[in-house]
Parts: sequence; structure tokens; C-alpha cells
Amino acid sequence: MTISDPIADMLTRMRNALMVEHAKVVIPSSRIKVAIAKILKDEGYIANYSERSGDNSSRQVLRIQLKYVGERRSRRPVISGLERVSKPGCRVYAGKREIPWVRSGIGITILSTPKGVMTGQRARQLGVGGEILCKVW
Repeated sequence: MTISDPIADMLTRMRNALMVEHAKVVIPSSRIKVAIAKILKDEGYIANYSERSGDNSSRQVLRIQLKYVGERRSRRPVISGLERVSKPGCRVYAGKREIPWVRSGIGITILSTPKGVMTGQRARQLGVGGEILCKVW
């Protein structure tokens, strides 16, 4: 089965796993998904990620270990929300001065720029704009 929006599929799988408090989520891998997972790990939203081959096929899968805070009964996910911004049917681009802030700086914006996939804050520092992939808070 082909997926029309693989990034939205990744975010939805993570959102669903967080709602039922799974420890990890397995996603079909691609370079952009690995770049997004690296940013989420660097920013402290997930515990870890790894790229491995699938069970019965040669297809690579991305295993993301989700991060929670608190004790067992009062455990909450570190990620409160994931939102896909640019979609295949409606691409959203931002110049270096129009990169949006997420929740007044509490969250992050992930962009695809000519210099690679990076956070909105890093893109502002480098003075580049690009396609707004998603927002995480």
C-alpha cells in the first residue's frame, strides 16, 4: 500500500502511540523521517531512534523510543502535540522572517530548507527559509 503523505503518517503513528502510552513506535524509514527523528531527539522530545531492516523484508524501518515524564500512574508524554503544516495538496513555505513561533517559543517548527531539515530557530540563525513540515510542542 502506498502512502500519499509519509510525514503525516509518521506523526499520526507517533500521536496514536503516545495516546496509549506505548514505549516505542515502528515506522517505514526514509531520509526525511530520519532527519525529523534526529531533530526530535536533539530537542529532547523522544528518547532515542534507530534505523533497522524490517522483519521479513529488506525494507528499512525506523524505531522511535517515546519519552514520558512522571511516575507510572501519573505518567505524561513529553510531546503534547504534533501538527503537520505543509501537505502534498497545499505546500506552505516561509521566508526567513516569516518562520512561525510555536506556542510562544515552547514548541519547535521543523523546516525543510536548502541547507537540510532543521528547526525554525536554527533556520532563523542561518538566515534561510523553506517548507514548514510540522510543529511539535
